[in-house]
Amino acid sequence: MTTHDDDFARKVSGYLDHGTASMRAGTAYRLQLARQQALARLDPERAQASELSGALAGAGTLSSGGSGRSIWASGKLWLGVGLVAAAMFGYQGYETWQSHQANELADTDLEILTSDLPIDAYVDRGFQNWLKTQAEDR
Repeated sequence: MTTHDDDFARKVSGYLDHGTASMRAGTAYRLQLARQQALARLDPERAQASELSGALAGAGTLSSGGSGRSIWASGKLWLGVGLVAAAMFGYQGYETWQSHQANELADTDLEILTSDLPIDAYVDRGFQNWLKTQAEDR
């Protein structure tokens, strides 16, 4: 633990001690037994890492609020992850489509430039009108 964590633990311990000062001895004893049972259920590494007192015994785990549920069980988290993933896939699909459109235009330009038509045909009004009607038919 860092110095900041130690200071925080002392402050919280003081508040908890102040809050339990008016409790009956039997209630405090039952709370102590419940805490010991909860610590016994933890794996040994986590039990040794927990140096905070009383209610802070499980504070090292990721939980949402005080419900004790894991943050990974939160529906809001998974909704956010899903939205970010959908946005990424959508953007990738858009980029692929845009690239495909650019490739089609480049292929069309290449076909026109490599065709057997003379350059004069491209400036002829009749040919331009014919190209427009061909494009509309597609």
